[in-house]
Amino acid sequence: MTKLQFQRHRRLRANATMRSMVKETYLHKEDLIYPIFVIEGENIKNEVHSMPGVFQFSLDKLEAEIDEVVALGIPAVILFGLPAEKDAVGTGAFHDHGIVQEATRLIKARHPELLVIADTCLCEFTDHGHCGLIEGDQILNDPSLDVLARTAVSQAKAGADIIAPSNMMDGFVTAIRAGLDEAGFEHIPIMSYAVKYASSYYGPFRDAADGAPQFGDRKSYQMDPSNRLEAFREAESDIEEGADFLIVKPALSYLDIIRDMKNNYPLPLVAYNVSGEYAMIKAAAMNGWIEEKKVVLETLLGMKRAGSDLIITYHAKDAARWLEEK
Repeated sequence: MTKLQFQRHRRLRANATMRSMVKETYLHKEDLIYPIFVIEGENIKNEVHSMPGVFQFSLDKLEAEIDEVVALGIPAVILFGLPAEKDAVGTGAFHDHGIVQEATRLIKARHPELLVIADTCLCEFTDHGHCGLIEGDQILNDPSLDVLARTAVSQAKAGADIIAPSNMMDGFVTAIRAGLDEAGFEHIPIMSYAVKYASSYYGPFRDAADGAPQFGDRKSYQMDPSNRLEAFREAESDIEEGADFLIVKPALSYLDIIRDMKNNYPLPLVAYNVSGEYAMIKAAAMNGWIEEKKVVLETLLGMKRAGSDLIITYHAKDAARWLEEK
């Protein structure tokens, strides 16, 4: 036995202090972005049945939620809006007093230090539920760009710190960049949903945002989950058009894509830990099949290890508490 030759990897795992010293990847609460659903009306705090712990908030109920987010040290929220009325062109998305715009004003007045990211899309505001304008059963690309740019400008006027377009129309970054610049918002960055797949993991979000398409699907504009090289083309065009951040959505089944983006592009990279990923963990935890805290933190750490700099996650409040405990 004395002649055996092998590496002693366990030397660096011997105790907690040693493991801490050689730790390669860290998860911080400053890495987290918390999604919030705001809804028109009063005295509304509706729990999303497929996303336990996630709620729709009317503005009068939003203040307490924002106070908690700030107290936990979470640096940013991303807003999704549910209007009282919808129409074919998504008027509520770009109305100066739309629900996202009003929520932004409320948050910035109460906590100006909290970064507000505005999701810029039409699906929650159109009566057909698609992310662009339609003609018959066709989703129109170029006419949608004007509406998306108007939406981004209205969000910036309301005080949004970052515009996050999620619609996946070709040219959406250049249209929004031009619109912002022309309106005097050259300083507002764009956090582009550059790599967004037509995923089955979005189901619970559609309950939360009431944004399911009323016909067809979104496969003509969101990416095929089979494709890897397409992600490079999407990211490169968004960078050329003026994106300041890149988002990969979803995260868990696309960790290879996150690593590809990190290895090839210098922009800050954001992983979107989507609703279906959240719901699966919640369901398993509620059944006692997993230890929620450990699984959530390991999952988020995996996204960081894959290359993400920031993580949009519905687990943000719980994760911030657990990280503080550590």
